[in-house]
Amino acid sequence: MTAELGSVSAEDRLGRLRAHHRALEGCRRCPAMLGPPVHGESVLSPVMLIGQAPGTKEIEQGRPFCWTAGKTLFRWLASIGLDEHQVRARVLMSAVCRCFPGKNPKGGDRVPDGPEVLACSGWWGGELELCRPRLIIPVGKLAIAQFPDELGRGTRLNDLVGRRWPYRSASGIVADLIPLPHPSGASTWFKMEPGKRLLPQALALIAEHPAWRALRD
Repeated sequence: MTAELGSVSAEDRLGRLRAHHRALEGCRRCPAMLGPPVHGESVLSPVMLIGQAPGTKEIEQGRPFCWTAGKTLFRWLASIGLDEHQVRARVLMSAVCRCFPGKNPKGGDRVPDGPEVLACSGWWGGELELCRPRLIIPVGKLAIAQFPDELGRGTRLNDLVGRRWPYRSASGIVADLIPLPHPSGASTWFKMEPGKRLLPQALALIAEHPAWRALRD
């Protein structure tokens, strides 16, 4: 997908996004990943939220962020004006990987490996090109790591959350990046300093962004 999409009508882009999601539903590229693949609503939104990978409950229900981490995420977003139903209907909810990576023998969910992340990159990348958002919200370290030119490689959350970063794609999409920590119950980062202070700052930046405000109007 190239810059030519900038001149395509919204109706046509929505049709292409729906077709993109139908193709995603049939993806079985990664033998170690457990599907079926998950995606959010097919909506052309000025805001794109990119998570990490679904868990078992998301696979069962076919919806992103539908369990414990989702409850926390939607509580954060409700504090800046959109409840869960509104977010799901108005925000393009994406993810780095769309299938469950399985469990880590040492505990917790396995982190997708490099080839799996690369194999899945066309799905969220295609959504980005079709949606052409003005605000991108990467949630968690794996999502943040997909923007190394803007957010650096291995940069600490302490140095990223609570700030806004400019983004420009190769096809000319111009947006702002406002990273959030992952809302996992296993994470303590946002429960103690400096995360406890930086998370509200990040949410305030999202709340005042014109793209988010447009969803509230």
